[in-house]
Amino acid sequence: MTENYDVIVIGAGHAGCEAAAASAHLGSKTLLITIDMHTIAQMSCNPAVGGIAKGQIVREIDALGGMMGIVTDLTAIQYRMLNRSKGPAMWSPRSQADRQRFSEKWREILENTENLNIWQDMANDIILENGVAVGVKTQMGAEFRAKSIVITAGTFLSGLMHCGEKQIKGGRISEPAAYGLTERLKEAGINVGRMKTGTPCRIDGRSIDFDRLSIQDGEDDFHKFSFLDFKPRPLRQRPCFITYTNERTHEILREGLPFSPLYNGQIKSIGPRYCPSIETKIVTFADKTQHQLFIEPEGETTQEYYLNGFSSSLPLDIQVNAIHTIAGLENAKLYRAGYAIEYDYFDPTQLRHTLESKVVPGLFLAGQVNGTTGYEEAAGQGLMAGINAHLRAHDAGEFTLARDEAYIGVLIDDLVCKGVDEPYRMFTSRAEYRILLRQDDADMRLTKRSYELGLATRERMDLLNQKIEQMEKLGEFCRNFSIKPALINSFLESQGTTPLREGCKLVDLVNRPQLTINQLSEAIAPLKEMVDSMPNRNEEIVEAAEIQIKYDGYIKRETQIAEKLRRLENIKIKGKFDYMSIHQISTEGRQKLTRIDPETIGEASRISGISPSDVNILLVLLGR
Repeated sequence: MTENYDVIVIGAGHAGCEAAAASAHLGSKTLLITIDMHTIAQMSCNPAVGGIAKGQIVREIDALGGMMGIVTDLTAIQYRMLNRSKGPAMWSPRSQADRQRFSEKWREILENTENLNIWQDMANDIILENGVAVGVKTQMGAEFRAKSIVITAGTFLSGLMHCGEKQIKGGRISEPAAYGLTERLKEAGINVGRMKTGTPCRIDGRSIDFDRLSIQDGEDDFHKFSFLDFKPRPLRQRPCFITYTNERTHEILREGLPFSPLYNGQIKSIGPRYCPSIETKIVTFADKTQHQLFIEPEGETTQEYYLNGFSSSLPLDIQVNAIHTIAGLENAKLYRAGYAIEYDYFDPTQLRHTLESKVVPGLFLAGQVNGTTGYEEAAGQGLMAGINAHLRAHDAGEFTLARDEAYIGVLIDDLVCKGVDEPYRMFTSRAEYRILLRQDDADMRLTKRSYELGLATRERMDLLNQKIEQMEKLGEFCRNFSIKPALINSFLESQGTTPLREGCKLVDLVNRPQLTINQLSEAIAPLKEMVDSMPNRNEEIVEAAEIQIKYDGYIKRETQIAEKLRRLENIKIKGKFDYMSIHQISTEGRQKLTRIDPETIGEASRISGISPSDVNILLVLLGR
């Protein structure tokens, strides 16, 4: 059997789903190949979407017309905005999801997407003609041809799971590993490496003593992931819980270290630094007497709970004994043990910013196969790979995002320019322009570009234009409306802020950190009238307008820096600095700059180990 397509996507994880949906929505005849249609968009690890910097990526995916935000909102069982105590550049949405319904919703969307077909089978070979990827062969003997091929195989390529001395071949528990693709790409000249990740046990909630745990409720306000105007969350909201390991827990874990695949030489690959196993935690932080753990529900009605913070590949009996020393888990019954998994990945420095291979034209790579970790990082890459696979199939150019446009742009630029020596995870600290890349303004940054591309819908564009119009009206009102002391001072004193000595514009009060537009609207009738008159989504619009007002100076300054860096992309710096004498730069940065002696600022910024702050220091010195 041979069939022809514009785009073929291999793998139906978070990257593959976004890639296939984007390609099909743009009009390409698309085929999605998956080993098992029942595990489409499976949440292999924790049942959550978003988090620090990751939440911003999901908002960007949604602003571009991707589906992860929509699916998360429809299947959420808890929502929280993290980092509220910090500035809005750090606010990061996070949601617990119903694992099963998340997968079901994604499958429902894909099965009803025009131009998209699904084939259940294992892809085990890439067809190359004159070095160009032109098709896929499968385990069942099917052959499919396409102008663009996207590989999003996650942890399945030569996947090997570890639980103590037990080694099981597979890409995920109870699912087979995939072979053939790695070997073919290695023959073609693509560099291959091995990485490791892991997951904790799953616990039967009926065996948990919740009275011994601290409760962590979600938030019930207007925040969500999608910018589309959806109704309130349809599923029952559920709390998470907090507990801690203790010295007895650590004692049992330390006794088990000789049997740990991580420490007895059984696992050879590199694991994620920022999501370490519990055995890594007790070794790295040997002085700590406890580690915080989160007990998270896996769904609206299930008794299955995820033990966040206790990822492990230790033998089963050691995992159980250690868990039974933790408050609330003394009698815990496990549904399944935790395990580690090793898998193949491909060197991302061999990719273009479109995620097309420099070595094999027509081949795109996205997700964990590029050395990343996390659903959100995978989905962001998948969306961009799907867009560019479509564009290549129709000779329609390319679509990329700069570092000052999106966290997705930072992610891909880091991968392509710096490469990876451990599983890559996004943090706000990786983005030098994070005040520009907030979760509230992702639509204002990206929806117009996506609409012009043909992915974002007219509905999205209309909502964006309405939001911008209302924000401008509110901002203009705050800049022009005058306030007299006699009318506002009693309110200001009640809010613990200094009363006025003379009249001022409303914007001056909005700029006070103790005050918000919503608070002021309760004391200023014309402001309340304006806020209440907004057609819909007024809470979202008010928050976005307030951030623009309060942080206007910072936003303008960062915008200028971004523009300056773009202008300075080709400025020569070779031989201009004695890097070892610039002590404001990190030790690692000074050493690498001295050793490599980059030609330009742009090249310096892409050296692994050179932080955004290091680059900004060089810019300041250049200015002097």
